[in-house]
Amino acid sequence: MRQTMGMSIEPLADVDSEVVELVRDLIKIDTSNYGDGSGPGEALAAEYVEAKLKEVGIECERYETTSGKRQGVNARIEGKDPSKPALLIHGHLDVVPAEAKDWTYHPFAAEVHDGMIWGRGAVDMKDGDGMILALARSWARNGVQPDRTIVFDWLPDEEAGSEHGSGWLVENRPELYRGVTQAVGEVGGFSLTLRDDVRLYLVQTAEKGIRWMKLKAEGTAGHGSFINNDNAVTKLAEAVAAVGNHKFDLALTPTVRDFIKAVSDALGMELSADDPEDLLAQLGPIARIIGATLSNTANPTMLNAGYKHNVIPGAAEAMIDGRFLPGYEDELIKDIENLLPPGVVLEDVVNGIALEAPFEGPIIEAMGAAIRAEDPFGTPVPYTVSGGTDAKAFSTLGITCYGFLPLLLPPELDFSAMFHGVDERVPTAGLEFGARVMDRFVRSL
Repeated sequence: MRQTMGMSIEPLADVDSEVVELVRDLIKIDTSNYGDGSGPGEALAAEYVEAKLKEVGIECERYETTSGKRQGVNARIEGKDPSKPALLIHGHLDVVPAEAKDWTYHPFAAEVHDGMIWGRGAVDMKDGDGMILALARSWARNGVQPDRTIVFDWLPDEEAGSEHGSGWLVENRPELYRGVTQAVGEVGGFSLTLRDDVRLYLVQTAEKGIRWMKLKAEGTAGHGSFINNDNAVTKLAEAVAAVGNHKFDLALTPTVRDFIKAVSDALGMELSADDPEDLLAQLGPIARIIGATLSNTANPTMLNAGYKHNVIPGAAEAMIDGRFLPGYEDELIKDIENLLPPGVVLEDVVNGIALEAPFEGPIIEAMGAAIRAEDPFGTPVPYTVSGGTDAKAFSTLGITCYGFLPLLLPPELDFSAMFHGVDERVPTAGLEFGARVMDRFVRSL
């Protein structure tokens, strides 16, 4: 591997000093995104970020997208070398809703217990927002100018598809990202401990694409007491069961192959996607995330039919959440169409592209060097995320996107359950670790 500057750069002494405080402050600002415009929006969080940046002399823009409450913050730190392309570091300010009665500690109180910050957004993704805010503030206090230009962006609306966030920005404010060729964002860089001396850090290099679909069945309406051999609800139920129970074929994308090889090398044993149960058994709690990236998936999520108990409706509908691996979109649609009985048709609702970036080059080498400097047992490995992020929008500008906001996690923490789950929490020591790694990483580029 090429020697990178990241091996000799020491993190700034104060880069991790306030990250816990910043994350707690951000969690306390309720930015719940209900997906229908009814939530509080991100304006208060954007005002907080803007104030924290200006406090240390960083020029920034607090912008609005589609309304006054959909806001974000963009800051550009010009690099020493104008010939180098810019790097975007981004996070989203919105969170999914939370019901306080279901939580051990109030989801917007950001209490610290057992070495963890508890609260909605602790891992998705006020942790990352606070980490990059701590990085920017430390640089300003210490007079750091990176070699390449760094663009920071705290975004609205990722949790509802980014229509009022990154999707709007790439269409209406592309100048904010001028010169950017690479980006790092969420759902990557977190640790997976396989043994005491083997710890993998999962770098997101790929995202599954999104195909949200509607199944529509038509039949003959009639009285509920009559025999009806053309019942739309019956047809739909058959189709929904077929799709929901279907096992899609394993698909070995380059990222999946690289991930399996990396785990095999780390453990000193031969693993194969042909035996997914054996592979996933080695991965502990993170198996839920990885298992969803070995094939396409399609899950029924909503049903709609009828208006009265004793009336057979003439139509029925179901919503399907389909996700496809890079290069496997056509296979997803063909498989579902082949499952549908006569009288049921498939309609598109939402399309979202799949992404796959190379796990090679100076940026990957810098990630590895920064991780190993803080964790000698750490090894970065590529993986695919089953959901979607703001990377989908930024990729349309020709930006190569990765997920890398590092966290050192306790081996016993079920990290995958933290995403959109009850009692979401993040270790304070893990946040401080991440701030140091990010400082080493970005300043070595």
